[in-house]
Amino acid sequence: MKKMIGILIFILSFGVLQGVYAVEDIVSLDDIKPQVTQQEQYDVSPIKAEVKFDWVDITQAQREEYIEKYKNLLFEQNTTPIYFTPQEFKNKFEKYKKDTNYKHHYFLTNNGVTEDEEAKYCAFYFKKNTLVMYAIQYKNNPTNAFYYSAYGKLYYTDVMSKEYPNFPYTSMQYDKKGRLKSAIYFVSKDLQYMYGPEKEFQGIWYKDKMYDKNGKQTITRTNW
Repeated sequence: MKKMIGILIFILSFGVLQGVYAVEDIVSLDDIKPQVTQQEQYDVSPIKAEVKFDWVDITQAQREEYIEKYKNLLFEQNTTPIYFTPQEFKNKFEKYKKDTNYKHHYFLTNNGVTEDEEAKYCAFYFKKNTLVMYAIQYKNNPTNAFYYSAYGKLYYTDVMSKEYPNFPYTSMQYDKKGRLKSAIYFVSKDLQYMYGPEKEFQGIWYKDKMYDKNGKQTITRTNW
């Protein structure tokens, strides 16, 4: 569970962009520099939706209805491809398997660069001083984000629906073999429903707090 939550935090800390390392030891650029809002981070301003948060006040039956509703939107009604065979995933993302320009991207991200003419970047550090992973979202391919080790080895791939960056949209994260690791329904910047690879409900984020299926707050995040 801790590993899955770490993965989910990673994707949200990039704004679209779930880990391999303990959550308490990983920080992103947002923990070190003033946070950039999603509207500032992207050239196209997303359409914002006003969402009332009443998760802790509604009945358990109502929470279960919402959980089923968004699971259905993610896995049954979603027009974005969800599952890939190993060959399909390889064919689609083979050229991103290795960041051949990793030395340059490492230099950029390790020095606080979050954007250039090519892409958006996000760095992840171990205890704030050692870069262990960075993410790239190319401007000519904005519905995908790629997470690499410091040596340019691909860890994860995010696939956002065509609605991105406008809300609502969906985001799926896959490991390097194309196995689904998590699925998120972005109702708004403030509100997201999260599910695991077996369609199991992981929790609902509202701003910086996550709540479980019973309305109990579980964890907080710093990158909202």
